[in-house]
Amino acid sequence: MKQVLVLGGSGFVGGHVCEKLVRAGYRVSVLTRKAVHARCVMHLPGLTVLECNIHDEAALARAMVGMHGVINLVAILHGSTAAFVHVHQDLPAKIARACVRSGVRHVVHISALGVNSAQTQAAPSNYLRSKAIGEKLLADTLGWQQGGKGSCGLTVLRPSVIFGANDKFLNVFARLQAIFPVMPLAGADARFQPVWVQDVASAVISSLIRGLGQSPALQVYELAGPQVYTLRQLVQFAARSSGIRQGLGRPVIGLPLWMGRIQAFVLGLMPGAPVMSQDNLDSMRVDNVAAGVLPGLEALGIEASSLEAIGPQYLCPEPASQGLLGVRNRHR
Repeated sequence: MKQVLVLGGSGFVGGHVCEKLVRAGYRVSVLTRKAVHARCVMHLPGLTVLECNIHDEAALARAMVGMHGVINLVAILHGSTAAFVHVHQDLPAKIARACVRSGVRHVVHISALGVNSAQTQAAPSNYLRSKAIGEKLLADTLGWQQGGKGSCGLTVLRPSVIFGANDKFLNVFARLQAIFPVMPLAGADARFQPVWVQDVASAVISSLIRGLGQSPALQVYELAGPQVYTLRQLVQFAARSSGIRQGLGRPVIGLPLWMGRIQAFVLGLMPGAPVMSQDNLDSMRVDNVAAGVLPGLEALGIEASSLEAIGPQYLCPEPASQGLLGVRNRHR
């Protein structure tokens, strides 16, 4: 039985990835700072939760001994420049060095749509720049720089914004519109191509299976759904699907950039993870849409699911009306 190490297995995408790995017959180990953080996956058969500081390179290397594959799902959306460097750049470099030391055969790394690892400084935000540099560090350390031949295979997946039950995207906009009579919105015309979390998880598993079944190679995929939306349209969709004002939603007022900056600053002062930050606004200057140059979900044997088919199943305020599938998706 092949063994796989998952970093970020307790997160939104990680729970789906771990479930699919177990169903595919892998023995899975999930690294987390505290075991209680991984309680959503620790019940899965054949899965082991290991307490570990993932930023400790020696500890990482020890955890990788005997592993066939490593999956890195760790990422942040908000934080200081130093925090982005720590998570998106330093960690991938440590993962790569630990993989080389431990003889890991294949790595699957989640990046982001809009990243260009060949032009790392061209991105407008800390998020995109750090993601691009992290990709390059990971590939170079594994031996794939300048057309080289690495001893460990690497698959980089670049998803658009990810939606699904318990997401912190459409659900947030639905909750906000349940409270406020109007929806002022920075970056209203920014474009996205949302991809379902289950499709992303399937892409991870497919990439791992292909990577372990062939000679080491470097592959990059763009993961996007079948349709492009503006942020305004996504906010309106969230309201309709969650029944705000009997499905009419709230008026959405697009803000000019300078007002959007003020809104992001104020939201950043609120407790908890911010709904939007200055860096998010900078990221939205780049369309979060597949360029069509790189292979996508179809190349991995996956038919992209539409937002219209999936969204109402978990945004609907009365999931029982959607049948058993609606109840399951609402509460999973």
